[in-house]
Amino acid sequence: MPEKTFSEIPRSSRELYEKGKAALERNNLDYAIALFSQVLHSEPTFYDCREALRAAQLKKAGSATSFLRKMLGTASSSPLLAKGQILLRSNPMDALQAAEQILSNDPNNVAGHKLLAEAAEAADLPRTAVLSLEIASKNSPKDKEVALRLGAALVRAGQVQRAEAVLAELQRAYPTDQFVAQALKNASASKTLSEGGYDTLAEGEGSYRDILKDASEAVALEQEKRPVKAGEVADRLILEYEAQFEKDPKNLKLLRTIAQLYADKKEYDRALEYYNRIIATEGQSDPSLDSAIVQVNLKKFDHAIAQISPAEPGAEEKAERLRKDREAYRLAQCQRRAEKYPTDLQVRFELGEVYLQAGKLSEAIQEFQKAQANPHLRISALNYLGQCFAARRMYDLAARTFQNAITEKIVFDDEKKELIYALGCVLEKMGKAAEAIEQFKHIYEVDIAYKDVAAKVDAFYAGQ
Repeated sequence: MPEKTFSEIPRSSRELYEKGKAALERNNLDYAIALFSQVLHSEPTFYDCREALRAAQLKKAGSATSFLRKMLGTASSSPLLAKGQILLRSNPMDALQAAEQILSNDPNNVAGHKLLAEAAEAADLPRTAVLSLEIASKNSPKDKEVALRLGAALVRAGQVQRAEAVLAELQRAYPTDQFVAQALKNASASKTLSEGGYDTLAEGEGSYRDILKDASEAVALEQEKRPVKAGEVADRLILEYEAQFEKDPKNLKLLRTIAQLYADKKEYDRALEYYNRIIATEGQSDPSLDSAIVQVNLKKFDHAIAQISPAEPGAEEKAERLRKDREAYRLAQCQRRAEKYPTDLQVRFELGEVYLQAGKLSEAIQEFQKAQANPHLRISALNYLGQCFAARRMYDLAARTFQNAITEKIVFDDEKKELIYALGCVLEKMGKAAEAIEQFKHIYEVDIAYKDVAAKVDAFYAGQ
C-alpha cells in the first residue's frame, strides 16, 4: 500500500487538505487538526497530510507538557495501546487509527509513536514510520530500541545516509553493542548497493552476504524494497528481469513486475505495453491484471494534471477537463469490470463509490447493497448506503443503516465516530433532537475535537 502524493488523492480531499494548511498558517489549530484528520480518515496513506497533522498537534501541545497532562495521557493511552497491539496482528490500518487516537491526546507519546511506526511498517508506509520514529527519538533520545528502529526505517525509506548518521551516533553511545554495530554495517551495505558498488558488498561482511549467496540478487532485493525506485535503479532492474524473461518466457509474473517498474518511473505507456503483452498471451481474464491496467491509466491522468503549470493560460480549465475525463474513464471502466466480473464485490464497491461521487444515488445504492456481502467491505458499504439514503431524504432508512453499522463496528475508531456522527445528523433532520444529542455525546466523551460535536453538546447543556 504505497504512500500517496497530493496529486494522487481525490479532489475533495485535496481541497480539505488545502483548507487545513491555510488554517494551520492562521494558527487556527483545532480547525486544522479536524480537517487533516478528516482527510486521513479517507486517505490514510496520504503522507503530507499526516505530517501536517502532526505539526498542528505538536504546535497545539507546545514545547512543554505538564506532569499532570503526561499522567493523564499515559492513563488514557494504555487501553488504546493494548487494542492497537491486538489489531496489528490482523489489520495494520486499524492499528494505525488506534495510534492516532493516542496521539490526538498526546502527540509526544512515545509508545503511541512506536505503535504507529509498527503499524506503518506492516502496511508498507515507510515514510510514515520514519516520521513517528523521529518524533519518538526526539522525545526519548536515550531509547536505544527507538534509534535502532529509526535507522532501519530510514534504510527502508531509501534515506540511507540519514540512517548511517543516526546509527553512527548510536554506536558512539554504545561502542561495544554488537546489535548497533551490525545495524550500522547493514546500513553501510545498503548505501553501497544503492550506489551500484556490487564488488564492495560481495567482498564485505554485511548481513546481506550471510543471507544471500549472490550479490546481484542482493542488489535486486534491496532495490525492490524501496517504495519509490529511482530511474537508474528501475532501469537496472528492468534489464535484469528482461534477461530472466528471455530464459523463462512462460514466467508472466516477470512481465507484470517490469510493467510496475515502468509505472513507478511514470512511463505509463511502456507499462501498458507490458500489460498488453500479458493479455496477448493469456487473455484478460484476471481481475487483478484488469485493475492494474485501470490504475496505470488513472495515474496517467493524475500525472498529466500535475504537469499543468499554474502560470499556463487556462490552466485551471485544462486541469478541470482532465479531471472530468478521468472520472468518466473511471466510471466506464468500473461499469465494464462489474459486468465482466459480476461476483467481484470489490469492483462493486468501487463502482458504488464512483456512482455516489457522480450523484447517481439509486445506482450507488444498488452497488453498495451488493458489496456489503463482503465482510471486509461491509461496514464501509453500510456507511455509504446510509449516506445515499440520507441524500435522498430517506432518513428512517439512513438511521437504521447507520445503527446496523455501529452495532457491527466493535472498535471505537474514527470510522465508528463518523457513523455515530452521521446517525446524529440524520436524527436531527428527523426532529429527534434528544436522540441526536445522545449520539454526539458518545463522541464528545472520547474526542471533544471531533468535527463540531463540542459546539452541539455545549449548546445543548447551555440551553437547559
